[in-house]
Amino acid sequence: MRRSRGSALRAITAIAAASVLALAGCAKDSGNNGNAGGDQSGDAGDCVTAQAPPAPAGGATTESRAGENVDASALRVGLAYDVGGRGDASFNDAAAAGVDRAKEEMGVTDVTESTAAATEDEASKQQRLSQMASEGFNPIIAVGFAYSEALAAVAPQFPDTQFAIVDDASVEAPNVTPLVFAEEQGSFLVGVAAVYESANCHIGFVGGVDTPLIEKFEAGFVQGAEAASDKVKIERDYLTPAGDISGFQDPPKGNAKASAQLSRGADVLYHAAGASGKGVFEAVEGANAKAIGVDSDQYHQKTLVDVRDVIITSMIKRVDVAVYDYIAAVAQGDLSSLPERFDLKVDGVGYSTSGGKIDDIVPVLEGYKQQIIDGQITVSEKTQD
Repeated sequence: MRRSRGSALRAITAIAAASVLALAGCAKDSGNNGNAGGDQSGDAGDCVTAQAPPAPAGGATTESRAGENVDASALRVGLAYDVGGRGDASFNDAAAAGVDRAKEEMGVTDVTESTAAATEDEASKQQRLSQMASEGFNPIIAVGFAYSEALAAVAPQFPDTQFAIVDDASVEAPNVTPLVFAEEQGSFLVGVAAVYESANCHIGFVGGVDTPLIEKFEAGFVQGAEAASDKVKIERDYLTPAGDISGFQDPPKGNAKASAQLSRGADVLYHAAGASGKGVFEAVEGANAKAIGVDSDQYHQKTLVDVRDVIITSMIKRVDVAVYDYIAAVAQGDLSSLPERFDLKVDGVGYSTSGGKIDDIVPVLEGYKQQIIDGQITVSEKTQD
């Protein structure tokens, strides 16, 4: 268990003279938190202690990846889901959305989908990928780092087949493209939001499985929270250790961990726990607290309609964009057009505003976003214990 460390990650990188981390006292009580337009601190009260950066005119500057019309009708796309598959209200659904968009906009018609089981071995994953390749599907997209070992074995056997893998860059093969993200950057922004929305100055993070990937979500969240407040208290828990992927599909366990954090006083919880996040949302709803979703805009997920009112924002990880862009690049025969990492600069990660629950602090978040894009804030991928 990891919890209540409010000072471990102060070293974010020096910021220019007009630092976003300069203390500004009690923003809400003074009626001026350093932002144009006056008070934008939500329910933060005395929690916000840092002056927010100015919001950039017209929003943060990102690079457009809009391309010309692409005809991908000749492609046969294979989609190998991680545990949970289509309908997980998380990153599998985001991958599915990218393929669905490719059907609508690029003319893709031939798609096969298969989902990993929670208890399957590496041989099963290899068989899934090999079967798709043997049947002529090309490209094949493996959704999740759990496919890395299987892909490393299968890709050399099918050198004329293009593969992509989401969330992993360890497979070094000429026909494998990693689709990786700056999860820590998007998580930084929702960490700031959590501070601004917390009445108790006490927030929490629930991770599904304790892996380096999920640690990036935790690390960014903590750094964002501590950038906005030097006294915020942060709970941190994981549902399962590395190697036990059941943490991504155990809502009751997510509910239990979240309930424990809420009982200790946390009132805004952020999860990076896949389908287990529904349990987190249910616990938050029962405690009349607030929650932050992950990967997709979870406010709009059909499977979460009963708990969506507690979701104030979600950290958007644009797996849909990465999958769509990858299919387009394959259709055009130019994989070099893809970014090395889908970060804030290319709008690969971000945050949602559905429900209007954080509209008052959007200028604050956009200010921090621009600082990260400009390199004035560097967000670490790792926690510092």
